[in-house]
Amino acid sequence: MVPHEGGHEPATGDLVMALARRVRRAYADSLAAWQVTPSQSRALRVLSTHPDGVRPSVLADELRIAPRSATEVVDALEDRGWLRRAADPTDRRATMLTLTPRGQDLVARIEDVRRDASEQVLGVLTEEQRRTLHGILSVVVGEDQ
Repeated sequence: MVPHEGGHEPATGDLVMALARRVRRAYADSLAAWQVTPSQSRALRVLSTHPDGVRPSVLADELRIAPRSATEVVDALEDRGWLRRAADPTDRRATMLTLTPRGQDLVARIEDVRRDASEQVLGVLTEEQRRTLHGILSVVVGEDQ
C-alpha cells in the first residue's frame, strides 16, 4: 500500500469513504446525461418500491429528508413527467405519489447506470479480490445472514 501524507497508510474507514465517494461521483456523472440529480434518483428508487403509491410524508421519511425538501424533489419529478400526484383513495385530503410509465422506465435505466458506475470503479480488482471485498462488506453491513 502506498503511504499517505506524513508516511502513514490511510485508515480503513478513510479508504471505505473514499471508495464510496468515487462510486457516487461516477454515478452522478452518469446521471447527468438525463439531468437527474442523485436526490431525484433516490426518490425514484423509493417510489419504485411502492407500486400502489406512497404519501409524500412516507417518501420524506424513507429519504431521511425534511418534508419541504421532499416537496421540492417531487415537484421536479412531476415537472419532468416521471411522477404523478393523485388523491389518496382512502383519504381524499391526502396525496399519493406514483411513478408514471416514463418514470418506471427511467428507474430501470438508472439501475443499469448504478451497476455500471460500480463496475467502473471496481473494475481494477481481480475476480478473487471482488469476491473477498463482497464477503467483507456483506459482513460489515450485516447482509451475511
